[in-house]
Amino acid sequence: MQAIFIAISIYFLSGIIQFIIPDKHKTNFLLFCNTIATIILCKPLFLVLFQNYNFNLMTKSNPILGDLIFKLDGLSAFFGIIIGIICLIGTYYAKGYLAHYNKPISTHLFLFNLFISSMFFVILSQNIIFFLISWEIMSLSSFLLLIFEHEKKEVKNIAINYLINMHICVLFLIVGFLLLNLKIGSLNIATFKNEISDFIFLLLFIGFGIKAGIVPMHTWLPKAHPVAPTHISALMSGVMIKTGIYGILRILTLYTPSIKMGYLVLAIGLLSAFFGILYSIAQRNYKKMLAYSSVENIGIICTAMGVGMIGMYYSNPTMTMLGLGGCLLHILNHSLFKTLLFMAVGAVYTKVHTKDMEKLGGLIKKMPKTAILFLIGSIAISALPPMNGFISEFLIYLGFLESFNIKNDILTPVMILSMAVLAFVGAMALISFSNAFSMIFLGNPKSQTASEVETDANNMMLCPMLCLVVLMLIIGLFPQYSAPIILAPLNKFVVTTIPTNLLNIVSLTNIGLISLFGVIFRLRHLLLKNKTISKNETWGCGYTNPSSKMQYSANSFTRPFLGFLTPFYLRELEFQQIKELFPSKTFFRSTIKDIFNVYFIEPIINICNYIAKRFYWIQSGNTQRYLLYGVIFLIITISCLLGGKL
Repeated sequence: MQAIFIAISIYFLSGIIQFIIPDKHKTNFLLFCNTIATIILCKPLFLVLFQNYNFNLMTKSNPILGDLIFKLDGLSAFFGIIIGIICLIGTYYAKGYLAHYNKPISTHLFLFNLFISSMFFVILSQNIIFFLISWEIMSLSSFLLLIFEHEKKEVKNIAINYLINMHICVLFLIVGFLLLNLKIGSLNIATFKNEISDFIFLLLFIGFGIKAGIVPMHTWLPKAHPVAPTHISALMSGVMIKTGIYGILRILTLYTPSIKMGYLVLAIGLLSAFFGILYSIAQRNYKKMLAYSSVENIGIICTAMGVGMIGMYYSNPTMTMLGLGGCLLHILNHSLFKTLLFMAVGAVYTKVHTKDMEKLGGLIKKMPKTAILFLIGSIAISALPPMNGFISEFLIYLGFLESFNIKNDILTPVMILSMAVLAFVGAMALISFSNAFSMIFLGNPKSQTASEVETDANNMMLCPMLCLVVLMLIIGLFPQYSAPIILAPLNKFVVTTIPTNLLNIVSLTNIGLISLFGVIFRLRHLLLKNKTISKNETWGCGYTNPSSKMQYSANSFTRPFLGFLTPFYLRELEFQQIKELFPSKTFFRSTIKDIFNVYFIEPIINICNYIAKRFYWIQSGNTQRYLLYGVIFLIITISCLLGGKL
């Protein structure tokens, strides 16, 4: 346990030192310190995950905070591994990415490491007050990282929206923990075992769900990612939103789920997956597209959690293991491939300085390495073999199938419908990322900016992405050796083993698939070895010189599919009516609006604005009146403290 705090201290102190070291050494120093901290973390984390160690540290009782208890068990170690690895890879990427900015970065790098430190305290803290303090530091530091480009007005507005959402999130957590404290009189999370009611679980689920980006509490996420620096987007999506899932799983270790809560979590997961990927398909902004994809994957994680909770209710250890095992493995997998995808589009942004896919195209010719890395990430996130996304979703589907062994007239049709929805979501993910890859990298450049790209991203940005691909391939090709990483956290819910025999078959199949592709490409090379290969333009139906405007747009690519799903979104059209035979100029714009934002969030905001306007008279600008308010409030407070005897 001491090693964990040494590592966290290194993160924090190296951030502070950023203010005193020369600019040219800042990122190198941060890289060195973060690498050392991650190496120190490895031993205790792997001891817990593979040797079943548990570390506890408790300080003496504090009159305000109570006993400060820190615990490193299987669940916190699992999330610790994700935080440590992704943040280290993100640090290396940040060095290459920040090189494109000509502005001071001392504060940014300090906040970067403060953000990492706070996430470690979140997963270690067992005292609810210190947990909430760490949670707030994580939210505030990420807010300040989000406004790196604060000179842009839209960045400030979106960052404030993010901060408001995070405080609504912590409000639900405070109420939930306060009810537990009033019930048993303890600040220690571990003492809440079997004391959590369905209502309290729901309060905490909403609080943690806002951070995770679960529908309908997801609306901050697609707004925040497009304005954040890419390395921050990668960490927020790959790591930070998982702390929300960690919170739900931590509560689940102390809570005996009812069937109602199991079905509710399953339903919310499916809704998040469906609407997340639906809105992802409709985006032109590639970072917004990836943000909505994160909502989808959080939905898949919650779907698996729901399967596990139902398995726990029916005392079915196999269903519990497959559901929660798929949940945990997908948390790890999503951290890898979503970080890769954000880093790939970040590399694109440094070259073209636009996030609009409609203004790109043809970049595979100039940025082949980035294009291949994005393609690999797209295969993984679409859950196609032989990549890691396939493994976690495979376990989730097995969990659905295991439910058929439970004889229940409601459960069976629910699980059949859930499998159908999840399969449909998988098909939609394939459409979304086929669209993104083709619009960004294939065809001809659709703007002068895209046509002027000459070189690929620098190696400092490519190498971290390559490391992520290696980790993804290890999980995809050798799941029988990599899946046991989820065994220690899984044992917090059910004592079981990983189905290694089945994973051996999956491993052989995936290796065989890659081998088959290798053989085909090798055979092609041999057959064409001594032959002349000529290249010609594809026949264009009589058009000998087509322009980039004649290519498929993102809207034309996805419109036929989205046409079947019009009840689930709002489409806003803007166009100029053509009134002349030979118009010189016209335009057409199609915008997809999030129905949860339109029908759920905006009405609440309008009500709050209406109420606030009724009290504008209080803000008079008169100092004497403000002092009077303070005196009145002080009298009321003293009266309350004295029991109304004043």
